[in-house]
Amino acid sequence: MATCILGISAFYHDSAAAIIIDGKIIAAAQEERFTRIKHDASFPENAIRYVLQEAGITHSQLTAVAFYDKPLLKFERLLETYHAFAPAGLPSFLTAIPVWLHEKLQMKKLLRRQFKKLENEDANNIPIYFPEHHLSHAASAFYPSPFEEAAILTIDGVGEWATATICHGQGNQIKIIQELRFPHSVGLLYSAFTYYLGFKVNSGEYKLMGLAPYGDPESPETILFKEKILSTLVDIREDGSILLNMSYFRFATGLRMTNNKKWAALLGIPRRQPESAITPSHRNLALAMQQVTEMIVVALARTAQRITQSKNLVMAGGVALNGVANYHVLLAGCFDNIWIQPAAGDAGGALGAALAVYHIAEQMPRTPVPDVMQAALLGPAYTLQQIAATIHRYNATAEYVADFSILSARVSELLAAGKVIGWFQDRMEFGPRALGNRSILADPRNPCMQQYINLQIKAREAFRPFAPSVLEEDAAVYFDMQVPSPYMLFVTPLKATQRFPVPENYQQNIYERLNDPRSPVPAVTHVDYSARIQTVSKTTHPKYWQLIHDFKTLTGCPMLINTSFNMRGEPIVCSPEDAFLAFMHTGIDYLVMGNYLLEQAKQTAVQNIPAQEYMPD
Repeated sequence: MATCILGISAFYHDSAAAIIIDGKIIAAAQEERFTRIKHDASFPENAIRYVLQEAGITHSQLTAVAFYDKPLLKFERLLETYHAFAPAGLPSFLTAIPVWLHEKLQMKKLLRRQFKKLENEDANNIPIYFPEHHLSHAASAFYPSPFEEAAILTIDGVGEWATATICHGQGNQIKIIQELRFPHSVGLLYSAFTYYLGFKVNSGEYKLMGLAPYGDPESPETILFKEKILSTLVDIREDGSILLNMSYFRFATGLRMTNNKKWAALLGIPRRQPESAITPSHRNLALAMQQVTEMIVVALARTAQRITQSKNLVMAGGVALNGVANYHVLLAGCFDNIWIQPAAGDAGGALGAALAVYHIAEQMPRTPVPDVMQAALLGPAYTLQQIAATIHRYNATAEYVADFSILSARVSELLAAGKVIGWFQDRMEFGPRALGNRSILADPRNPCMQQYINLQIKAREAFRPFAPSVLEEDAAVYFDMQVPSPYMLFVTPLKATQRFPVPENYQQNIYERLNDPRSPVPAVTHVDYSARIQTVSKTTHPKYWQLIHDFKTLTGCPMLINTSFNMRGEPIVCSPEDAFLAFMHTGIDYLVMGNYLLEQAKQTAVQNIPAQEYMPD
């Protein structure tokens, strides 16, 4: 009888479900993709329905259910924290505790109620496991990796008590060796700066990372910001552990991240209001914080290597999505091989929890193989009939191209002509990155394309960089990257041979130089000559590889701009209907769904399109 384990993450942010059968990952998806609520934290009933359907089983056929953290241990941390900081935090205490007493402390009962509601089946006989939060992260990193043995580094905001862990994975076992404990947290430190720079916590951290290269590393202001962070806000020890000066922070018991008055006095600038102008000081502060984060992550990685003596490193937790820090770990040279879970945040905890139960609780053996994550293409796929039904429902005009090679060649011609393409194929990606199945694509050679897509299509900040999807065999021609990067988790420098000379006064005018042709592929070359690359393999991603290869044959350029297929404030599209509505509400020129090609200019008879609403992100 097969061992079927359902993993769940929920009730904080990025709820998700994943299912494994006899150790094989069958499906995984985030709830937000179905509800269209970005970072949806609710019980992932739609994601659960999907993964069970993909596995071809009902809930009653499950061997076990795994929830990604221990609610009782988290409640202990809340009580001890409120007690330690009393009387501060009373409003937060009064808000949080009733929810815990009535719901979260009864998690097992809550889950069983939800399952019965979901399928009207008695779920009381199915065991429910609660691995610790950082064990779920560690399992999500180690078990899908290609390594028999590895050091494991997990870094995020906070789980129950742990905010970072160093573990050692061997065979089917994970040993937790050291942990950093709340409130001292690299993730919460980064989120505090995200908040102070006017971005949304738990979703805007990537904006801080994208803004940092606009800072001037040689500016006295940047140097001073970094000195103040290190001297006053955080004490970094040699092993990478940190101590935060909690008099400057409010996240432990308050309803905001920072003591704004103390930060303003320390840094000399007030908190930036959301959507307000970004000044040189904001850019320099972002850079200083990014540099500090890199110092900490590299020090933690060195400690993990020293303790485990491993040549392999695997990583997970929200901070593992910081591609710049990841590249600095690679550059440090303390590990021969690095593998990072593409769904490194809490959504990936659902998968990690299921894998932890399978290998640790059930004591099932493990045989490492390449690409256990299946290119992270673990979400729903839709048939041509379902795509056609969506086209018919909205009375849209579409052309069916039966031969994919002909379709790919035509789309590459459109891209070379400067058109922007919505690209919808096969299974949806699991994790925060669009990797070529739910993507917006464009020509990276066009120096105006970055601002055009940001402002006219995605309606977001002009400074946001775009990633290149580059043929795996051509990546080393353009980038200082000698290892594959299939999940966009390394931000790497452009090779010196590909860089155009720095214009005069470049640092003084860096924010205004978005349209400068910094390289032969300026739309994916950030202002500091870096790029968050995705290497595309013919083996694991044949359709996407074929499209990029056709574009290279036509233009000589082996890469495309790849950004997530969504409107501002929305999750990445999931269904054909999501893709079509996003297409109709944006300046995307063409939409490809399966073998159907739709041209924006021909959609004159479309009916019943709901009004567009941009949500804050």
